[in-house]
Amino acid sequence: MPNSIIIAYLGDAVYELYIREYLLSLNLGKIKDIQKESLKFISANSQRKHLENLINNNILSQEEVEYVKIGRNTKGGKSKSTDIITYRIATGLEYLIGRLYLENNHQRIKEIINYITGGE
Repeated sequence: MPNSIIIAYLGDAVYELYIREYLLSLNLGKIKDIQKESLKFISANSQRKHLENLINNNILSQEEVEYVKIGRNTKGGKSKSTDIITYRIATGLEYLIGRLYLENNHQRIKEIINYITGGE
């Protein structure tokens, strides 16, 4: 298994891909509108909010919460656009998605993304 910062990096890409697929399904039209809408999901601040909702509403299993903690505690870069706590929490979500991806648990990723995007 790759180290945790690599898993979070992969998770960031996978998360953004799923969010982009969701946004394209909305037929928003212009790229600038899609980009604006994407900020509700992909910024560190929004990732933190969505992860806290997942945890507070008991959507994640105990194992998934442990994955989040591993990602949150990962030593890595720092964000220019948010505080370190928010950045680390967002990294926890990215790590979770990356870990599920590496475990070929695409169905669970879809369930989590569906919850985040309001499909519950």
